[in-house]
Amino acid sequence: MPKVRDPRRCPTVSRGGFTLVELLVVIAIIGVLMGLLLPAVQQARSAAYRMSSANQLKQIGLALTNYETARGRFPAGYTSDPVRFTPFADTLDAGPGWGWGAMILPYLEQGGLYDRLNLTLPCWAPENADAVRTRISSFLSAGADSDFDAIQITDSSGTVVGVFGRSHYVANVGQDEAWGYSPPVADWRSLPSSRYIGPFYRNSRTRAAEILDGLSNTVFVGEHMSISNKTWVGVIPGTESCPVDVNRFPLTTCDAAATFVLAHSGPSASEPGIIHPPGYPTAHVCQFFSPWHGCNILFGDGSVRFVSNEVNPDVWSAACSMAGSEPMSIEF
Repeated sequence: MPKVRDPRRCPTVSRGGFTLVELLVVIAIIGVLMGLLLPAVQQARSAAYRMSSANQLKQIGLALTNYETARGRFPAGYTSDPVRFTPFADTLDAGPGWGWGAMILPYLEQGGLYDRLNLTLPCWAPENADAVRTRISSFLSAGADSDFDAIQITDSSGTVVGVFGRSHYVANVGQDEAWGYSPPVADWRSLPSSRYIGPFYRNSRTRAAEILDGLSNTVFVGEHMSISNKTWVGVIPGTESCPVDVNRFPLTTCDAAATFVLAHSGPSASEPGIIHPPGYPTAHVCQFFSPWHGCNILFGDGSVRFVSNEVNPDVWSAACSMAGSEPMSIEF
């Protein structure tokens, strides 16, 4: 009699698969590999950001050179006219306040924006309000941990008095903190430390021939990101540049409006013997600073070099003066 297959009984089928232990081992291996690769990826990304920022500085350097060729001098750090505009008592800053970044716009392929600016009016005038909010890629570094939106400019009471386009680069005023004197000084070139002044300061008209230390040995522009907000537009008298996070940067405080576009190296009259190398952990709003333990720095000859925060402080300070005749070789 033929056998009848019982449909309730299924043949045993061998199915391949991972056990729980095997699965956990695979996950652990993947985790270890990711842990090994992540630092390498981060380093590669940081290196790419640094290179991108260096290229931005080279473009700024070319614009500054073209400006000097066309006009016989480099742009002012920022402009101040106490005859036409009432100066702020604490610093003697006055309008129109336009900064070096605004002056080189035609040489950064931003001639259309430059034409929209009414330079005879203060940079914070309502007629300029729309134009000065403009985001300009040449002044922004992909490596910055801040956003790229326009920044609010506030006075000491926290009142917003202007909204300006952001910049991650500031120009070199030299060793001294010229805006920090009390009583304030009208002409920064009259200071006892004027020998150690940099190429960009209030109402500067620096010619290449005046940079006696040599263009290749003189700092022009460098990175400033993370600590505080900076702008390409200019300076509003009576405002302050403040740390964006006082908990992250507890050693810094608000500083004068000039630091929205300028930085210094030290030592200054108010801080004898104190020098701020680029990216140094003191993290003042008035120094060059970036996230990578040093900074990309543009020199007067158009070269861009990375300067470590471990640079010899005296060498760094010497590089920030344009006619100090310091007896040392500037090597980084």
